[in-house]
Formats: sequence, C-alpha cells, structure tokens
Amino acid sequence: MAPERIDVDIAICGAGPVGLALAAFLVRRGVQGERIALIDGKSLGQAITDPRSIALSWGSVQLLDEVRAWPLPATPIHEIHVSRRGQLGRSLMDRLEHGLPALGYVARYGAVVDALARACDAARVRTVRPARVESFDEEDEGVQLRLDDGRTVVTKVAVQAEGGVFGQQESKARQRDYEQTALIARVTVSDPIAHRAFERFTDEGPLALLPQDDGDGHGYALVWCMRPERAVDIQLLDDTAFLRALGDAFGTRLGDFTAASPRVAFPLGLNAEARATSRTVAIGNAAQTLHPVAGQGLNLGLRDAAVLARQLARGATPDAIASFMLERSQDRSLTIGLTDTMARAFVGRGPLQPLLGLSLAALDIVKPARLLLADLMMFGRR
Repeated sequence: MAPERIDVDIAICGAGPVGLALAAFLVRRGVQGERIALIDGKSLGQAITDPRSIALSWGSVQLLDEVRAWPLPATPIHEIHVSRRGQLGRSLMDRLEHGLPALGYVARYGAVVDALARACDAARVRTVRPARVESFDEEDEGVQLRLDDGRTVVTKVAVQAEGGVFGQQESKARQRDYEQTALIARVTVSDPIAHRAFERFTDEGPLALLPQDDGDGHGYALVWCMRPERAVDIQLLDDTAFLRALGDAFGTRLGDFTAASPRVAFPLGLNAEARATSRTVAIGNAAQTLHPVAGQGLNLGLRDAAVLARQLARGATPDAIASFMLERSQDRSLTIGLTDTMARAFVGRGPLQPLLGLSLAALDIVKPARLLLADLMMFGRR
C-alpha cells in the first residue's frame, strides 16, 4: 500500500501555542479546518502536561479570547516592579493606569496548549502527530513535506512554527550569544505581594519573579539569568544553599525564599533572522528567539500568528507571505531591539549603572513614558 498523501492549503509545522493559534485564527477568518494540517513530533498528552510557566500580555489574552481559548487557569499580574539591584531608582507599572483588569497573566504552557488544541479540534483542523518533517521540496505551486512515518503532506504554503528541518537552513548573520544561562524554577516566599511581578536587574543579568498561585498565594515562577559558569555552580547547590543565593541576588522585598522546585537551565541567545521564501514562512520562536527579559517571546509569536492568518485567509500565495513579512517588520524590530537593549544595558558594574538605575526612577516620574513602555509590552508596535 502506498504511503498516505495529505493535501491541504496550509501546513503548520509545530503544534505549540503559536502553531495552534495560527490554525485557530485561520479558521476564524474563514479557512476550512480540513484544509489546514498541524504537524508535531509530540503527542498532545506530552504537550499538555508541560509544567513550564509562560507570561501572557493583556494583548495576547485578547487574541486567545478571539479564538475561544480563553479563559484558562492563570494568575493575573496587576503590577510590574522594575529595579536595578544595588542602585537607586525603580519603576512600577500598574493596571489601574490603563483601566485594565490585568497587565498580563502567568499560565502553564500545557494549559495554553490544551485550550488552543480544544479550539482547533472544535474547528476540525487536521492534526498529524506524532510525526516529524524529515525533508521538504518547494516548487512554484507549493511544498511537499515528507514525514518520518512515510506520509507526505502536499500544501500551498508551509509555516515553520517550531524547530525542524527548516531551521537547518537558517542564516547565522543575526544570531548572538548573550553569554548567559537562564535557570527556571518555581519558588515560594514568606511574604508575597499579591499579583505583583518583579523584574530585577543584577550584575549578571535580569532576575524575574512572576506570581503563580497554586492555591497558597506564595508561589512565583522564577527566571534567573547569569553567566554560564555561575549557573553550573548554582545548579549544584542543595535547596537551602540555592534559596540563600537567590535571596542574596533578589533582596528581601518578598521576605525569605522558602522552597524551590528542581531547576532547569538553558543557554540564552538572540536569533532575529525572520525567514521566508515564496511558499514557506517562519513565525514565533522559529523566526525570532528572544532573551526572556520582559517575557515577550510568546506574545510576539501570537501577534505573528494573528497577522499571518489574516493574510493567508485571503489566499495561500506568495503575495500573502510577502505582505505578512512587511506588516510584521516594525513590531518585530522594535520588540527585539527593546528586549536586547534591556538584556545588555543593565548587566555589569560599569560607571553607567547608577545612571541606568536613575533612569528607572525617571521612568516612574514621567507618566507618558511609563505608559508607552507598558503599552509596547502589552500590545507590541501598533
């Protein structure tokens, strides 16, 4: 028997939040679910049990709501406290200044995938999993994707929404190493401040604490960036020593750190090489990998998905891809530049660090500037 051939208009390689959101947006804009193929190497069960924490901006929540993937279990962020360790000055962003119920939310990766997968199932999107793309051939009229299970997907447009063989062709021209490693974990504190997130810049990199209520109100998702060699040492500490080191880096605004989950480490780098051909296009982390400072990676990817869906709904053509690339260029450039600058400017002990600390105080005083920054973080370049 010949291997199965799947014919669709749009194939999405990667069924993470961005790939799923693209499929859901396409259906909302009139594309039939049967004409969309979602391809992923993981089973849905593996994806929805992923415990990682992700930050959703208010703008992203609106996008999820549009495709009926909201509400979902999440902790609201009412305030964001930004400061520089060891320097005067801080800035506080508050939802009340924007007239919103929250600046954003902290959710489990698996919960977001589950909500979006349900929306796609309801729309009868074709899901091909577990299966990986082994190779592809692009022609004038479309793309043929060969899967590792022997099947072939024939499509007018192929979207890279997550890793895979397309990534092997990416340019290295705009990739940079931050010489930092991020440690992620869940921690608890003795004196929590309800619904307040913290972005604390240290000599080695930013340290973020995002409120994540698992029932006791004392939990936070931690993203702690530091030099790779120090990350190795920190990883080897027992829980007591780890919590002490974390307290030394963050300070006492939340009292003592009282418990921590197992830590996971990953290297940080910037890849800002958005790629597209006549019949293929990359979105989300496949198009740009950002530093986790300010938590903008997924939010930028969801905006990619919304815009690409609008363009492809008019026709899965090279013109749609070209229009998407043009429309997304400003938001991508601004968000990447802003997070890259924040990740680098506040690191180290140079003579400019006191001025950077004072710049946070100035931001807190100059309300229009503070509101503009918060608006960019919530909605991107509009």
